[in-house]
Amino acid sequence: METDYAPIVGTLTDLYPDTLVDCQAEIIDYEIRLVRPRSVRRWVRPYIRFGLEDLFPFDPYPVDHAFPLLEWGLNWSIATSGHHNLMLHSGALERDGHARLLPAVPGSGKSTLVAALAHRRWRLLSDEFGLVGPNTGQILPLPRAVALKNASINVIRQFAPDTHLGPVFPKTRKGDVAHMRPPGESLRRQQEAAEPRWVVFPRYCAGHEPILQPITKSLAFTRLAYNSFNYRLLGATGFRTLAGVIRRCDCYGFEYGNLEGAIATLEQTLFR
Repeated sequence: METDYAPIVGTLTDLYPDTLVDCQAEIIDYEIRLVRPRSVRRWVRPYIRFGLEDLFPFDPYPVDHAFPLLEWGLNWSIATSGHHNLMLHSGALERDGHARLLPAVPGSGKSTLVAALAHRRWRLLSDEFGLVGPNTGQILPLPRAVALKNASINVIRQFAPDTHLGPVFPKTRKGDVAHMRPPGESLRRQQEAAEPRWVVFPRYCAGHEPILQPITKSLAFTRLAYNSFNYRLLGATGFRTLAGVIRRCDCYGFEYGNLEGAIATLEQTLFR
């Protein structure tokens, strides 16, 4: 990454300690730039732009939202180019070699539930991408900071007081945003894939008692395809890969109103 905005380096170091390395010794997947304009706007109304190589796909952001812009820009870069894998818009966690996928549309409480499970013996594979290898059918890790929005920030602070959250960025285009540091174990084991075992479609309903209900594999297939970044693009490969996931998984719909009840229900039902 190239940038002329020094404060973002401190946030990166805080959320990804011991993982920033000399890029000259690594394979570079994306050449990302976060740059400020060389004009009077640099001082009057400072903003910053996200660039992928020579492409600037987004409107400028206020400079104090540089880190959320970096995370969203990296998500966009992966979603638009990582087509060697089937990409599901899904949280993904692992225990005992088995993966749980949590696909959901925005506003479903997915990230909050992922962050909570990552504090209860589940290894974080990803908050944003359920990556499925077409050749193996395994879920591939992509552990990064979990983006929490608005009320979810304090919910996780209360649920896991020892969690490490970065700064709160107020009034972004997605509301107030803070990022949870990925657990160290998840970063250390990010070369270890997992076998898909459960697909759970979560939906947060305030004050709702947790209800976990089996759904048919045909319905799960349709909903997963809808929650994929590149299912249609991959064609027959996407169909075979997704069908393989569904064959190996128990599939559920899940409504919940609080984290303790949600986790207890998932543990009692899926590990009975």
